[in-house]
Amino acid sequence: MARGNQIDLATVLGLASAFGLLALAVALGGATAAFVNWPAILIVLGGTFAITMICFSLPEVLRAQTVLVKAVFRRRRDTRDAAREVMALAARARKDGVLSLQRLLIEFEHEPFLRRALELVVDGTPGDEVERILRSDVNAMRNRHLNSASVLRKAAEIAPAMGLIGTLVGLVQMLSNLDNPASIGPAMAVALLTTFYGAILANMVFTPLASKLERNSTEEALLHNVYAMAAAAISRQENPRRLELLLNTLLPPTQQLDFYE
Repeated sequence: MARGNQIDLATVLGLASAFGLLALAVALGGATAAFVNWPAILIVLGGTFAITMICFSLPEVLRAQTVLVKAVFRRRRDTRDAAREVMALAARARKDGVLSLQRLLIEFEHEPFLRRALELVVDGTPGDEVERILRSDVNAMRNRHLNSASVLRKAAEIAPAMGLIGTLVGLVQMLSNLDNPASIGPAMAVALLTTFYGAILANMVFTPLASKLERNSTEEALLHNVYAMAAAAISRQENPRRLELLLNTLLPPTQQLDFYE
C-alpha cells in the first residue's frame, strides 16, 4: 500500500520543461528584463483572480487553489494491487468471518475510504446500504474535484480576455501620448505583455492542471468504486470468486485480476 504523498513527476517535469524552454528562448533573444512588466502582471493575474471569484464563491476559488497541490503531491495507488488486496480481505472474511477484519482496520489509516468501508462492514451494515453510502461518497468526491477543475478552466478562459483588456489599455495609453515618445515604449510593452501573460497562464498553467485534476479524480473514483464493490460483497458474504468477476468489469483489461488462477 502506498504510504504518504508522492510527487507527480509528470506534472513537475512538464511544468519545469515548459517554463524552462520559454525562459531559454527569452534569454537567447536578449533583453530578458523587457519581459517583466508589473502593470501587465497586475492586470492579468489580479484581473483573472477577481473575475473568477465573480463566477464562483470565494470558498470554491480557495479550495481550487488548495486542490492544485494534489496535482503535484498525491498518494498514488495501483488499482490492480488494491483490487488484489480487497480480494484477500474478502477471502479472509469468508474463511474467518466478517468480524476478523476489525483487527485489520489500523492497517488502513492511510486509506480512509477503505477503512470507512470496512468499518461499515464490521458494524453489520447491510450490503445494499454499504454500497449506497459508499457510492454517494464517491459521487460527492467527484463533484468536488470537478468543481475545482471547472474553476481552473474558467480561469483559463478569463486569462486571455484579461490579456486583451490589458492590450487595449496599453494601446489607449500609447495613442493618448503620441506627442511624448518616451511614453510610447512602456505603453506598448503593457499592450503586448498582457496578451503574453494571459496566453501563458491559460495554456501552460490553468488548462493542463485542470486536465490533470480531472484525470486524477477519475483514477481515484475507480479505486474507490473497487473498494465500494468489495465492501458490499463482503457484507453480503458473497463468494470471492464472484467478487473477482465483478471487479474485472470495473478494471481496464491490462489490470484485470487472476486471483484464483
